[in-house]
Amino acid sequence: MRVSSVTEVRLNLPHIELAAHLFGPEDGLPVIALHGWLDNANSFARLAPRLKGLRVLALDMAGHGHSGHRPLGAGYALWDYAHDVLHVAEQMGWQRFALLGHSMGAIVSVVLAGAMPERVTHLALIDGVIPPTAEHENAAERMGMALQAQLDLQGKRKPVYGSIDQAVQVRMKGLVAVSREAAELLAERGLMPVPGGYTWRTDSRLTLPSPLRLSSEQALSFARRVSCPAHLVVAADGMLGKHPELLERLPFSREQLPGGHHLHLNDEEGAALVADCFNRFFAIP
Repeated sequence: MRVSSVTEVRLNLPHIELAAHLFGPEDGLPVIALHGWLDNANSFARLAPRLKGLRVLALDMAGHGHSGHRPLGAGYALWDYAHDVLHVAEQMGWQRFALLGHSMGAIVSVVLAGAMPERVTHLALIDGVIPPTAEHENAAERMGMALQAQLDLQGKRKPVYGSIDQAVQVRMKGLVAVSREAAELLAERGLMPVPGGYTWRTDSRLTLPSPLRLSSEQALSFARRVSCPAHLVVAADGMLGKHPELLERLPFSREQLPGGHHLHLNDEEGAALVADCFNRFFAIP
């Protein structure tokens, strides 16, 4: 299934220009959809058209897809994405809005909904929930590794693929494997032509390690401060299923569905299951 009615939009924020896809009726419930790491707005190409009564703005997050990259010297911290979302909401005229997030986008959603609970009406999460955590004893070592990685990145170049199909095949076998159809959708929005073939539009700085990580209690504090209805879809073969102890500590309702980490994008069946789940969630008064 391809998107039947979607509008391409550009959002000129004070500090960056972002691209997005807009789905659903103009009078629908405002929803800002945030994709996962190294993905783009096409992550929601199968899911968003199935959601009822929602005005879904699926962003290319900064550094991804057709959106701008952050200036030299800047980075891609989770709270910087949350800042972007607030500016997007201002431009759309949405004082209050729902968040729909997958993976990294789900983490950003929880950070924002916990930090500013008065702004968020619903929190719909797909196989992602809190920021990655680390023990405080390793903070200095992690900072050093991150600083060195920033220096080393200057001499690196992105891989160039001879054809779109070659890039799609590599994406299928990435850190998180996806179906061919999912890889094609992500490549459709994520690749750009360069001399010798194609490369990904994504900012190379997105691959850098985080210089700082929160403790478990700090990360969970965001989830605990969420005040709106929140529902988490756990992929049976995804990432969160490996952490049952974390799931038990979350104050959100949750549902496990068959499929991998990209279950909402990999095939029509997965998209339909996730849509059914969230249509029921958003329909609750």
